[in-house]
Amino acid sequence: MRIFGREPALVIATISAALSLLVTFNVGLSGEQAGAIVAAISAVLAAVTAAMTRPIAPSAFTGVVAASVALLAAYGFNVSPETVGALNAVVLAVLGLLTRGQVSPTPASRPLSGV
Repeated sequence: MRIFGREPALVIATISAALSLLVTFNVGLSGEQAGAIVAAISAVLAAVTAAMTRPIAPSAFTGVVAASVALLAAYGFNVSPETVGALNAVVLAVLGLLTRGQVSPTPASRPLSGV
């Protein structure tokens, strides 16, 4: 299965990084709020990536690392929401490229014919 003609692991990592960066543009968020939102985005989209690729372990690991980095940046250090988003975008980009070499898309399910 492909998304926009591309591998799902790369497309979803790019979407996750873009959404994470978009969260930081809202000036009304604190670092902790932005970190929680970015971690949730990373975790949900990592679960989607894991469901769409095989084996599941590299994609799941990527999601755990990305969400952990966002939470650590927000709650472990006193950083701005912009820094949380930028850090998560870099982590997702690097891990997305590394994950792509270790996973393959799941085959598209087709209806059984002749049954």
